Amino acid sequence: MSGGLLALLAVFLLAPLQAQAEPSDFGARLSAAAIARTQHRVVYDPAYVRLAYPMGDVAADRGVCADVVVRALRSLGIDLQERVHEDMKAAFSAYPGHWGLARPDPNIDHRRVPNLETFFTRAGARLHASDDPADYRPGDIVAWNLRGDAGWLPHIGVVTDRIAPSGRPMVVHNIGAGPKLEDVLFDWTMTDHYRVTIDLIEAHT
Repeated sequence: MSGGLLALLAVFLLAPLQAQAEPSDFGARLSAAAIARTQHRVVYDPAYVRLAYPMGDVAADRGVCADVVVRALRSLGIDLQERVHEDMKAAFSAYPGHWGLARPDPNIDHRRVPNLETFFTRAGARLHASDDPADYRPGDIVAWNLRGDAGWLPHIGVVTDRIAPSGRPMVVHNIGAGPKLEDVLFDWTMTDHYRVTIDLIEAHT
């Protein structure tokens, strides 16, 4: 058998094995969805707004850090407004009580970082928050405390497939100037690291 035929045969035999070995593309899709958010002009606005339910959103030119995650995941078919609300109805006491609420509120609950952290943890998406850039994959979600030991100010963003000159994966987040792609993975105290998939969300809800 000629070398050309052998090579062709190898392609046909190995293709199914290679396809099975390829990881899910959900992380890559979430990374791309987060990067797409940087093309939108968004004024940082934490104001309470009454929303439609489900699939409710504040005005497209308004948002906070949590809205980057909410909007990126919604473009992939995961509506965190509905998912968080339904989970809070089922286990309200499992969620933070920082705001003194007596019941879930679908207008705001999914736009609060501690609630997203609780939901992702309950869904089984939580990973170890390490200081090794290699531990972070495209589409991972990270949360920080911006004030560190000086106080508490939660923040959240999406890890992307873009690598900064520092060698760290870049993150899409909104810290006040709209969604930006920046090299900030280790700029603040990281409180949580999550790897979200549709399977995890579906299994939990």
